[in-house]
Amino acid sequence: MNAVFVNALDVILTFDYGSKASSKYYFSTFGTLVKIQIFLMPGFELFGDEERKEVNDVLETGILMRYGFDGPRKGIWKALELEKAITEVFGCNHAQLTSSGTSALTTAMCALGIGAGDEVIMPCFTFVASFEAVLSVGAIPVLVDIDETLTLDPAAVKAAITSKTKCVMPVHMCGSMADLDALKLICAEHHLILLEDACQSIGGTYKGKSLGTIGDAGTFSFDFVKTITCAEGGVIMTNNKEVFVKSDGYTDHGHDHLGVDRGADLHPFIGYNFRISELHAAVGLAQIRKLNTFLTIQKRNNKALRTYLEAIPEVNFRKVPDESGDSCSFLSWFLPSEELTKAVVSELKEQGLLAGNFYWFVNNWHYISKWDHLKNAVTLNPASEAQKASLLALQQTQFPASDAIMSRCISTAISLLWTDEQIKDKGEKLAAAIRKVIGKF
Repeated sequence: MNAVFVNALDVILTFDYGSKASSKYYFSTFGTLVKIQIFLMPGFELFGDEERKEVNDVLETGILMRYGFDGPRKGIWKALELEKAITEVFGCNHAQLTSSGTSALTTAMCALGIGAGDEVIMPCFTFVASFEAVLSVGAIPVLVDIDETLTLDPAAVKAAITSKTKCVMPVHMCGSMADLDALKLICAEHHLILLEDACQSIGGTYKGKSLGTIGDAGTFSFDFVKTITCAEGGVIMTNNKEVFVKSDGYTDHGHDHLGVDRGADLHPFIGYNFRISELHAAVGLAQIRKLNTFLTIQKRNNKALRTYLEAIPEVNFRKVPDESGDSCSFLSWFLPSEELTKAVVSELKEQGLLAGNFYWFVNNWHYISKWDHLKNAVTLNPASEAQKASLLALQQTQFPASDAIMSRCISTAISLLWTDEQIKDKGEKLAAAIRKVIGKF
């Protein structure tokens, strides 16, 4: 048993690791135990004194807002520190923190001039936040097929370009990257913006450059189950100063942040409140210092688990354009057919091994097949006619190439806290379940 104090409050997060494929989590507040099941990624798995120290720095001043109150904060500027650390760790010129990965995408699109009626080409396998951000700026999400990278198929991107296309948005899913060389060439040829949604691939690289820093702008999410966490938060990264300046103002009601105090700021354009708090930034500051440790352990555990599946001839693995740059947060693997894959999923469920293994094909949050609210254009406020028409058209749009991939894919989340014995136990049980099902076909 390993108990970790998440913050200065009286909340205890306990990890109870047994022989099953996933972990059990118990939150204890005021003597009440609540058990939940969630999938594993780094960040929150290794909370400790470092996070507590950074959070307590903020609590001791009482200044929880990232702007203003210069005197009382006594030199404590956690958001500024984290932004500087992001530029240094990931190798970009500018970083602007936000309240979430979704608000980071929204801000980046606005700063890049993407808006009403513009088409944004994106994959049909992603998290719902990707299309939510597109819709929020008045643009139109154009969903296209993926390939066995589990990211945008460059050929599908080419085929989807119209006179209204403004941006190509690859989503680097499950720790690995899209074919960025091919997508950069397409964008250059057609004068399109390349915006990287790297929210699920913090720490991944492509040919030596960090994912999220290769396009015109890129974003990370720092929510609770991302590679490094702020609990809630996000960031826009860019090498373009104009995009950064616009992002800086847009996330804080359009303030130009050039006045001698906050009340003296001017407002060159309309913005919104997408600010991160000092408390959230403080957590992220401790986390980013641990990133190399997270990645080292993650890659080791991924490689160790993979050896058990590699011994099964029927199992293949996702295509990774730059294998050295895979952050290894997931081990994604394929079986020969949809029928066999569904049978394996059923067997894993029967044996209590399904938790931590994701069959995205029927997942409510990540694949087009389950996005009925999108395909039915269900919005609380009226969408534009162009948006509504494009969304309703999805009801008749088929994605056979993606279906053929996703229906055969299972992704196994990698934990930082697995012991060698646990990896062996998980690997042997997972492989045995797969072989059992294969033997019946």
